[in-house]
Amino acid sequence: MGSETVKLPVLDFSNLKQQTPTWDSLKTQVLQALQEYGCFEATYDQIPHNLRKSTLDEIKQVFDLPLQIKLRNRSDKPYHGYVGQYPLVPLYESLGIEDALSPGKIEGFARLLWSEGNPSFSESVKSFSEQLSELDKIVRKMVLESLGLGKYMEEHMESTSYLVRVQKYDGPQSHEAKLGLTSHTDKNIVTILYQNEVRGLEVLTKDGQWISAEPPLNSFVVMVGESFYAWTNGRVHPPYHRVMMSGDEARYSIGLFSIPKPGYIIKAPPEMVDEDHPLLFKPFDHVQFLDYYYSEAGRSSPAALKAYCGA
Repeated sequence: MGSETVKLPVLDFSNLKQQTPTWDSLKTQVLQALQEYGCFEATYDQIPHNLRKSTLDEIKQVFDLPLQIKLRNRSDKPYHGYVGQYPLVPLYESLGIEDALSPGKIEGFARLLWSEGNPSFSESVKSFSEQLSELDKIVRKMVLESLGLGKYMEEHMESTSYLVRVQKYDGPQSHEAKLGLTSHTDKNIVTILYQNEVRGLEVLTKDGQWISAEPPLNSFVVMVGESFYAWTNGRVHPPYHRVMMSGDEARYSIGLFSIPKPGYIIKAPPEMVDEDHPLLFKPFDHVQFLDYYYSEAGRSSPAALKAYCGA
């Protein structure tokens, strides 16, 4: 299991206002955390406790549905539809809502699973995701400001959409840790995770140590993906992470993923390239990279992004 001696940074986004000393101090801490760990725990009071609780309750209902109903959640893109029944990770199951914040997307997902729809699910997940997207924007804004890339702010924000994934990891009915999700890096821009109180998420530090991420119910885990790593030309770190499960309780989580839109070319700004920071990656389309990543060649590569478009 993860180490108990090292903890992820905990950053407080409560009562935050732009262009204040608090904002300036916090954005420095955000960049430092994303450079050192690639992630941090965020305290964020903009999402009320009752909405967090109702969202987790609604997520549990999804996984109680029969398998043949959950299989209706299909997508041509890997990990955008239903994922489950994998022998390597038998404890894991998840469903995705692509472009989730566009009008009607979450309601359409609910109608897919429940013939009459599910207004309480739609209202909770939609409100939760919309409010969580504000945290995503704050984090990305802080990174761009810290790197002196303010002039790219509008383009950067408009280049992404949001994928929402609801996830369940069964308890293995064992005190011995079992694999819930294999070690990987996320491929998107920023991931924000919210979970129930069942531990399991672990992050690999740069020195090769697995540490447990155990945020309380008022916190979120914010994590960098490889597309943001490429866009900043290596200024932020996409961490390897996994889920290890023990005991008999299920872990439920919801993830908000900022994803580059199809056709948007990820290209490091000129300001990020110099003698000390040579260009790491040629410009690439995120969706086309995913196609490669999930191909036989991509799966066998220890550094798929470098193999695909390394400079």
